[in-house]
Amino acid sequence: MPHEERVKEAERNVKNYLDEGMLRKVSTDRGILEIVRSNCKESLDVAEILQKNNYSSLWTIVCSYYSMYYAANAALYKYGYKVGSQIPHKVTSDALIVYIRGKLKDSLLEDYDSAKDEALAIAGIKADEIIGYFDSERAKRSRFQYGMTENVKNAKAQTSLERAKRFVFEMEKIMD
Repeated sequence: MPHEERVKEAERNVKNYLDEGMLRKVSTDRGILEIVRSNCKESLDVAEILQKNNYSSLWTIVCSYYSMYYAANAALYKYGYKVGSQIPHKVTSDALIVYIRGKLKDSLLEDYDSAKDEALAIAGIKADEIIGYFDSERAKRSRFQYGMTENVKNAKAQTSLERAKRFVFEMEKIMD
C-alpha cells in the first residue's frame, strides 16, 4: 500500500520519466492494447496451470507478476501512457500510483455506491492495497529464488496468483 512518501516519490519520478522519455504520452492503438491485454491473460492462465499442477512455485510467481505487469501497462496505455525500455518495471510501478490509483479508487467507489461515505474510506484503502500488490510482487519476484522451503514457496506462489487475479480484475474494470 503506497504511503504518502511513496506517492510523492512516484510523482517526482514520473515527472523525470516524462522529461527523459522513459514514459511517453501516446495515442492509443486498439490493436496494441489488445496484444498487451492478451499477454496479461496468457500469463495469468499459465500461472494458474503451474500452481494447479504444482509444477513450479517460482514460475507461478513470475507469471502472476507478469500478468499484473501487462495489466498495469494496458491500463496505462488505455489512458495514453507508454512505458519505455529503461527500468520499465519501476516506471510502471510509479506511473500506476500517479495515473491509475485515482481511477481505481473511482471504480471501487462505483462498486460501493449505496454506502458512499463508508465507501470513500474503503475505496481509498482498497485502491492503495491493490496498487501495493504490484510493488509487493515485483519485490517478491526478485528475491524468491533464494533460501525458501518448497512449502513457503508454494504458499507465496498461491498468494501471488490470488493477488494477480484481483489486480487484473480491477485493471480490466477501469479499462472497460
